[in-house]
Order: sequence, then structure tokens, then C-alpha cells
Amino acid sequence: MTRLFLAASAALLTATAAQAEPETFEFDKTHTVIEARWDHQGYSTMSMQFTDYDGTLSLDLETPSNSTVDITFNLIDGFWVGANQDRFITHLNSGDFFETEVNPTAHFVATGFETANGEIGIMTGDLTMNGMTGPVSLEVTLNQVGETRSGTTKLGFTAIGSLMRSEWDMGFAVPFVADEIELFISTELVAAE
Repeated sequence: MTRLFLAASAALLTATAAQAEPETFEFDKTHTVIEARWDHQGYSTMSMQFTDYDGTLSLDLETPSNSTVDITFNLIDGFWVGANQDRFITHLNSGDFFETEVNPTAHFVATGFETANGEIGIMTGDLTMNGMTGPVSLEVTLNQVGETRSGTTKLGFTAIGSLMRSEWDMGFAVPFVADEIELFISTELVAAE
């Protein structure tokens, strides 16, 4: 009888652990890079970083499909393309690209997570940018799970993917400047207190 009770208790604890709620995380913005890269006429690879963003990161590492990722990017004064680039920043804000006066934000909402081993997988989602919404897929790698000095859970992720900017009505100078934009994200996330 005691063995039966212990087995039942263990099964209940296992079931409860499996149904644990996703945990809320926040970006460690001092250790996060969100970058877009593109080929410039075959001469160079250019890049820009998105610097003003926030959102909901509710992650379940055991059952990734229970996770929620919802991020808003503030585009006005929200990207960095390097020093002495005022003219280019003005162009990025124009109707040729982001048209930030009309569309001051971009928005990504994850719609699915697939992983075979819990360490590498695909996150799909909808990206709204320049007044248009389209699908984006990112290959996500869980780099490390650890703790901060204060004992708070800390995660490290890298995500890569690509999109065709013309699909968001940003086809200026295609094909002389690449239509395909490579996405690179490296981030550290800390459990919210």
C-alpha cells in the first residue's frame, strides 16, 4: 500500500511539473543584439540594429508550444546604422522604407514553435512592418541556461532567419541592393521578478 501511495505521489508530481506555467522573462538589453544585414551592390555587407524594443516573453522550455513571444519595435529613433549616417537614417524613415511617420512601430508575434531536442528549433511568427503583415521563420538555438549572480534564471538564445523586404513594400533599389535581409538576434533573457 505504501509503495502504491509513493508511486501515485510521484506520478502526480511529474504531471504537475509537466503542466507548469510558462515563466516570464525580460530582455537583458545590455547583452542583446537585434540586427538586419544586406548586400550592398556586391561591394559590402551593411547592417542596422534595432535598439528600442519591448514585449512579452513567456517561455516554457519543457513544452515550447506553450510559449508566447510578442515584441514591439519603436522605429522612430529606434535603430542604429553606425556613426555619421544621418542621411541614411532619414532615408530609412522615408516612404522608401519604414515610413515611420505613418508606421512608427514594427510588431512580431510568434505563432508556432517546433523543436526535436529542446535546444534547436524553429519559431514562426507574423511580422507587421510598414503597414503590412507577413510570415517570418527563425532558427533558434538555446545557448545556455543558468543563473544571474542573484540566483535569477537566465537564458541565452541565438536566432537567425531572413526575409524579402519587398514583401513589406520596401523594394527601393532592388535588385541593385539586395532584397533579402538576413536577421541575426543574440539575446540574454532574465526571469522577471
